[in-house]
Amino acid sequence: MGASGLGSALANCINLSNLTLKLSWNKIGAMGASGLGSALANCINLSNLTLELSWNIIGAMGASGLGSALANCINLSNLTLKLSQKQFICFGL
Repeated sequence: MGASGLGSALANCINLSNLTLKLSWNKIGAMGASGLGSALANCINLSNLTLELSWNIIGAMGASGLGSALANCINLSNLTLKLSQKQFICFGL
C-alpha cells in the first residue's frame, strides 16, 4: 500500500483544502509517488499542498508521474514540492 495507499485514503477527505505531507527518507518509489499524485488529484477542494518527498527513490519516472497527476488538481493554487534525490532528474524542455 505505502504512499499510494495513503493517497487513496486522503482522496476520501472531500473537504480537504490544505495539506502538508512530510515523507522524506521513506523509500517511496516511482509507483508510490505516481499513485500518491493520482489519488491527491481526486481531492477536488485541495488548494494548498506541501509535499516533502526528498531522499526517496522516486527517479525520473516517478517525478514525471507525480507532476502529471498533480496537473489534474484543478483548484490547486499553492504547491511546494521538495524532491531532492541522489540522482539527477532531467526533463526535456
